[in-house]
Amino acid sequence: MQRLGLNVGGYRGERIDPQWVQAESRSAAVRNGWTVDFLPPDSLLRMAFHRPGKTVGAPNFYLSAGIHGDEPAGPLAVLRLLEEDRWPDANLWVIPCLNPQGFERNTRENLMGIDLNRDFLSPGSMEVRGQIEWLGHLPRLDLVLMFHEDWEANGFYCYELNDERRLPLAESIVEAVSSICPIEHHTEIEGRTVDRPGIIRPGSDPASRPLWPEAIWLAVNKSKLSCTLEAPSDWSLPVRVDALVAAARSAFHSFFQTPRGD
Repeated sequence: MQRLGLNVGGYRGERIDPQWVQAESRSAAVRNGWTVDFLPPDSLLRMAFHRPGKTVGAPNFYLSAGIHGDEPAGPLAVLRLLEEDRWPDANLWVIPCLNPQGFERNTRENLMGIDLNRDFLSPGSMEVRGQIEWLGHLPRLDLVLMFHEDWEANGFYCYELNDERRLPLAESIVEAVSSICPIEHHTEIEGRTVDRPGIIRPGSDPASRPLWPEAIWLAVNKSKLSCTLEAPSDWSLPVRVDALVAAARSAFHSFFQTPRGD
């Protein structure tokens, strides 16, 4: 398998229609018993889906995608998961596309030029303010997954924040993805030392982060266990979607195989 060689100076690959993806996601969600909500402000038409678990005491899982408008595999992976409907027994909250205006312009940032995934400490964007308002109504989350891509990457990798004294999830995630696409082999990714191939455990100390991504806000306010899943954008879009779907399924499976913290 070889990279496409399209991404020079930025993402130059396939694009998606965010409204189509959200409409298809809604159809699949409603068909399979999910309720539909909208993140504030309503004018952005950003959908969120919820479905309760089957058993009392089921864990709370959250999955988001599409916070960067040049990362199309994430929303398509959410659509695939909703269509296949093979979710674990958990209380589920899923957002397929956090930045539809970015996808319309094929830019990482929103319409105002703000990188939403660096805006969670002192939000200047209506998207992040609205998302934080919506998240405030959710309970504590036992597992958070965030779908991303990296147009410069040589392979898939994963950021894991894990303060729950659980066995890690990242190793099983990387193993599951390795049969689908290459794993990032560099020992440093975006200035962070790699724990092992394809795995970064950066720590969740908010004081060390002048610009908060979604993962840090969630670590401070909602969950001690999260994985940011990064597909390599210079491989074909179907491969990236397959990688993210496999990563999510592995995370769900591993969660139920590992002991809970005290």
